[in-house]
Amino acid sequence: MPGKGIVVASWLSVAVFAATAIPLAAGAETIKVLAVTVALVLFFLSLLVWSAAFVVAVQRSARGDDIVVASLFFTMGGAALVLRKNLWAALLTSLVVAAVSASTDPFGVMVPMLTLGFLGLAGARYGSFPPKPNKAIRTKPR
Repeated sequence: MPGKGIVVASWLSVAVFAATAIPLAAGAETIKVLAVTVALVLFFLSLLVWSAAFVVAVQRSARGDDIVVASLFFTMGGAALVLRKNLWAALLTSLVVAAVSASTDPFGVMVPMLTLGFLGLAGARYGSFPPKPNKAIRTKPR
């Protein structure tokens, strides 16, 4: 399946996040520093993933693909259904973990940005987008 590495990375990030956030939410105060550190590291990784998704999308747009934010992140431009389902499931799972643990680890609410970034990266890499419409170039009358 194209994008398998992105799916694995997305689910791995959710697993790492859940492994620290859920015990903290259940009262394991001894791992608070670890949970906050994990949440911050995952958030900073999301900045890299978002940047990569943006670069790939800009390159494809420059080659003539008509990419808009909605199709890139939400419909993923016709990427494989199994890829979309996996990435959406990872995002929803991450959101649930963030909601459950928000009161004990407020930094955890930023972690779903990583799974959303993976969604955009997969859309940029594997989505199919229509070509940009040709627009006549207008010149100012002299």
